[in-house]
Amino acid sequence: MSPLPRPLPLPRIAPFPSAEPPYDDDRPARDVPAAPPYIQGALALAFEPEPSEPQVQRPLIWGPPGAVPDERRLRALAQAVAEILSGRRPPSSVSCHMTNRAHAELVRSGKIINSVHPLRAGRLHVSQPEDGVVEMCVLVHGDDRSRVLALRLERRGVQWLCTDFETTPDRTPRRP
Repeated sequence: MSPLPRPLPLPRIAPFPSAEPPYDDDRPARDVPAAPPYIQGALALAFEPEPSEPQVQRPLIWGPPGAVPDERRLRALAQAVAEILSGRRPPSSVSCHMTNRAHAELVRSGKIINSVHPLRAGRLHVSQPEDGVVEMCVLVHGDDRSRVLALRLERRGVQWLCTDFETTPDRTPRRP
């Protein structure tokens, strides 16, 4: 007859250290900054002391209104321009997002991308060469090939307008 198996040892339970930090209210904390003086008034909004040296303001790429639009809106604009260049959307659908010159160029271009299936805007690359200017390129996927669509947007007041666009037209020979 085989010997009985030995019982497995149970895991050891150790006491868990307290999650609360040590607290001593008799002594003031040394690393906590002193509370700002109390100011009564409607316009006293800044509670932090002013910095001693001026901070350099860098142009915002993503942020509050007036800053560069977010990536979803940029991709949607690129998708719309690609659909216009493939003949699937009327050029008037983006006229409010383009300057008159860029819109006229878009209308003049007509259908320069041949695609049986709808185009899909892929990954976006955004750069800000100077304040108030955004240049982006997006890879547009089609049936048999992908192409790049480049757009330049400039801030006009609080609105961003596309001032120029560029893409590679299809080089397939047209059938008579």
